[in-house]
This record gives sequence, structure tokens and C-alpha cells, in this order.
Amino acid sequence: MSDEILYDRQVIDFLEELWGEGFLSPGGAGEVARVLEGVDLKGKHILDIGCGSGAITVLLAGEMGAGKVTGIDVEAPVCEAARQRVRDAGLEAKAEIIEVSPGPMPFDGETFDVVFSKDSIIHIPDKAALAAEVLRVLKPGGAFAASDWLTNHDDDMSPEMAHYVKMEDLEFQMASPTKYRLAMEEAGFEAVELVNRNPWYTEVSAAELAELTGPSRARWEARHGADFIQHQIEIWDAMQPVLKSGEHCPHHIRGRKPG
Repeated sequence: MSDEILYDRQVIDFLEELWGEGFLSPGGAGEVARVLEGVDLKGKHILDIGCGSGAITVLLAGEMGAGKVTGIDVEAPVCEAARQRVRDAGLEAKAEIIEVSPGPMPFDGETFDVVFSKDSIIHIPDKAALAAEVLRVLKPGGAFAASDWLTNHDDDMSPEMAHYVKMEDLEFQMASPTKYRLAMEEAGFEAVELVNRNPWYTEVSAAELAELTGPSRARWEARHGADFIQHQIEIWDAMQPVLKSGEHCPHHIRGRKPG
């Protein structure tokens, strides 16, 4: 990744208004719960990779009953927003936010009971290294539960997909379900499971585009600027054909470290 800030205050404010306060990816608390379905969090130490502006860290430490949550991210603006959110929730004793550098995580092996990530590991190019690092920091028997933006193949992107990724301009490093499964199994994970969420986000994304282009557009422009909203509309418009074709296919990804 470059040193350029990808999620500045303007982007954070827009995404939080679209997806919910503190959320920088779609689906809110409901989608977090679906990613973690069947995973025991009570009293456990959770690592939240790519914690963004902190809503999920607070959700895990508060309503979802984790014993301790360590949220990490690589960008200062989102880390500061997350720290403020933790303070506002009165959860400083249960949640910490650490700004990290890309690469190996600054934790000892077998530190966490659960490693979680919500739509952020798309920025990590080496999925094999990621899987190995997650396995390293998990305790035996620990769970990895994440969602991420995937493509349905590892060949060259279609022109439509290349256009969408260029429009996003967020340094996406997308991989296929096949590549993810191989990376996790070769790292040593058991019970690897991938669930395609394309049908869900195809519908949600179309509704988001309708929100930005419909009667509420003037309200969005007043709050975020007409040029900014026009660019977001162009991004969402570019997303529609690759979601409908299935080439862009968000997934839930899960696995367990052998106990």
C-alpha cells in the first residue's frame, strides 16, 4: 500500500451516513452478526483487522459480549475516529485501537481467540501471507471469521471490472474464492468455508445507487458536495454490471485453527 490516505474525513463521513455511524462497509450490525454466526465471543479476546472508525470494535466489546477487543488499522484518521468512539461508549477497559503498519502484525503468537475482519483485507495483496499471519496469532482452536470483496476468478479482470476498480481508487487487491480457500488450507486452517454474498449486495447496492440519484440527491449534495456525490454515483454505477455478472462477489470467509 502507498502512504496516501484512502479514507479521509470526507470519505468517512459519507460512508458512515450511507452505511451507519461508525461503519465503513455495508450491512451494519446485522451483517457482522452473520459473519460471526456460531462463533462464541463471550469473554474472548478478539482481533478486529481493519477496524475503521470503530463501530464494529464497539459492537463486539459491548452488545456482543467479547472480553477484550483489539482493533487495528493502518490509517491515522480512522484510528482516531475509532478511539473517540470507544471513549464515547465508555469501553476503554475492554477495547483498544492500535495504528499499525502493513505487514506482520505486532502481536505474539497464540494471542487471540477470534480474528475478525469486515471488508478490509481487500487491501492486503498477499492472501497466503495474511492467512499464515492470522493462524499465527490465533490460539489453538481459535476462529477466523471475515467478509471481503472477491472476484469470481483469478484471470485478468473484465473491462467492466477494471473500470470499477479504477473508479474506486482504493488500492483493491482482489482474489477469488479458490485462491482464498487454498491460502487458508495451505496455512493450516480447518473447516474452511466461503459463502457468496453477491445476491445480497447486488440488491443492496442497487438501492444505495437509487438513494444517491433519487429525490434525496440534493440532500446528499448539500452535506458532502455536488462533485463528491457525482463521483460516488459514478462508482456505484460502475459497480452494478460486475455485481450482476457475478464477477464482483463479496464473500464470508471462515476457518478454524486446529486445537
